[in-house]
Amino acid sequence: MQGMQDVVETKDPLREAAVERLKKKAEFRAHLLAYVLVNAFLVAVWSVTGAGFFWPVFPIAGWGIGLVLHAWDTYRQQAPTEQDIRHEMDRLRSRSGQGHLPS
Repeated sequence: MQGMQDVVETKDPLREAAVERLKKKAEFRAHLLAYVLVNAFLVAVWSVTGAGFFWPVFPIAGWGIGLVLHAWDTYRQQAPTEQDIRHEMDRLRSRSGQGHLPS
């Protein structure tokens, strides 16, 4: 019975990273859907109320910047390579001068 408990309690870092990325992708898709629906509604309101100056450009552009940053955060992330990790560790060691993490 102890062996089975060890399997359940063991956490696989790769699995955790995969679950986290899937959550981020789902959150981004929900954000994108809200962006499209809300801004389509604003454009519809604009067109029904006379279609003068295209005022929906402001929320479309402002929210669009946030959406692009969310996409960047979701899809550009790549796990650091072992070389990246070693490089950063070397940099931290050289900054501290003692081989320990800076405090």
